[in-house]
Amino acid sequence: MATIQRRLFHQTLRALSHENPLGLPKSGSIPRMQRGLPERRKITGVEKIIAVSSAKGGVGKSTVAANLSLAFARMGYRSGILDTDIFGPSIPTLFDLDGEPRLSSQNQLLPMSNYGVKTMSMGYLVGADAPVVWRGLMVMKALQQLLHEVDWGGLDVLVLDLPPGTGDTQLSITQQIILDGSIIVTTPHTLAVKDAVKGINMFKMVNVPLLGLVQNMSLFNCPHCHHDTAVFGSNDLVKEICRQHSIELLGDIPLHQNVGGDGQKGKPTVVSEPDSDRAQAFMDIARLVESKVGLKR
Repeated sequence: MATIQRRLFHQTLRALSHENPLGLPKSGSIPRMQRGLPERRKITGVEKIIAVSSAKGGVGKSTVAANLSLAFARMGYRSGILDTDIFGPSIPTLFDLDGEPRLSSQNQLLPMSNYGVKTMSMGYLVGADAPVVWRGLMVMKALQQLLHEVDWGGLDVLVLDLPPGTGDTQLSITQQIILDGSIIVTTPHTLAVKDAVKGINMFKMVNVPLLGLVQNMSLFNCPHCHHDTAVFGSNDLVKEICRQHSIELLGDIPLHQNVGGDGQKGKPTVVSEPDSDRAQAFMDIARLVESKVGLKR
């Protein structure tokens, strides 16, 4: 019995490891709709779409996504950020925004803006302290609304802040939306890097271009003795993973109390400390992404 159970388990894993989660036949001659998959399409009014992901929570993914969108705005692009985390939205806090978005004459949600960036989040549609106690179908309906029922009014670049993990939300987005690239955020910690590899493999499975890794909280520079300390482990592990998977390390974000503190105050580092080395690190990453996806002003 145990052998049969293991065999069924591995068959299920093999089916789910394909782009088609139902395990239907895959063939270049069979249209996506006939394989049970929707047609991928762009988000209306958006030129470039970049997904920021992490397979593990607590690595600062939303902070990186927010600062990246602000860096694009600082570079002169029409920038936006879409918070796709239905259960734990962070963008309202990071951008110091609250209240309900208005509707356009076409009943489309109108983004809320701050610091020159347009934003949309489930956090605007439910109470700040209200838990989202929904089953899968309700979550997917809400995601559909965020993806296709927002009037962005014309953007050069939209950053998608994905929830942690490699589950339903990530799969739905990659099956429905034409993504111009993805970024994975990790820390140097061994557990975070192991999960980052899962994220790398997920994007490979669904044929989404992987722009590279961002290493957050890489080194702590003591303000007193100015000695660098690798609090979460050596950077060598992340560099080795990048080498093994032939992807680029887009940049290192130092471990500094202001990076987290700025976000808690609702004014991320690129805005609150534009001349700091931390802000410069985000700007450097944005310039690399700019060239990789062909952003043009």
